[in-house]
Amino acid sequence: MKQQTALHIFIGVLVGFVAGYLVHEVMVVRQPVRLVHGEGGPTLDPTQPAPMPQAPAPAPGGSPGGMEDVQRLRDYVANNPNDAEAVVQLAAMNYMIRNWTRAAELFEHYLTLKPDGPQALDVMSDLGACYRELQQPDRALEMFSKVTAKAPEHWQAKYNQVMVLAFDLKRFDQADKVLADLQRLQPQNADVAELAAEVARRRANPS
Repeated sequence: MKQQTALHIFIGVLVGFVAGYLVHEVMVVRQPVRLVHGEGGPTLDPTQPAPMPQAPAPAPGGSPGGMEDVQRLRDYVANNPNDAEAVVQLAAMNYMIRNWTRAAELFEHYLTLKPDGPQALDVMSDLGACYRELQQPDRALEMFSKVTAKAPEHWQAKYNQVMVLAFDLKRFDQADKVLADLQRLQPQNADVAELAAEVARRRANPS
């Protein structure tokens, strides 16, 4: 009984955290389903971007987690818009809840502050994923191409590039070339294997 009570408390806190954050950010959030189920079982949902490299750190001067920390970070960024690390933390929070418009704004601002910073390539890749979710595939491809031009081994940019080419634009020949390079870079990556299987399925049965 005590374990059930603790679980209910935890769930209540988690729901309150997400709901409160959405209120404070005042943005429309999309929540696409992670998997779609077909005849052969679960398959890759092409609405999903590649996963974030890591979770955001706590706000400056705050403790990890909780609505208080989120509000502190939001207020801190409002008062310190040129603190690049805080900006990218808030961008990551919006990315993880699929708040694409706000995440894109913050990622773009980070790149004006730190265009050649240590996180710039990851930020550019995530910004491209935001553009894709905002129905801007050309801008997304442009961003992914910039990343791979600077870092040919950046697999997440290539992963997202394949998704835009194959799923959004139906350019399967171009997607296959990028996918081949991606498989070379990540031969043991289960996400890449799943992506390749879905591309093959879509090519064989275009909708």
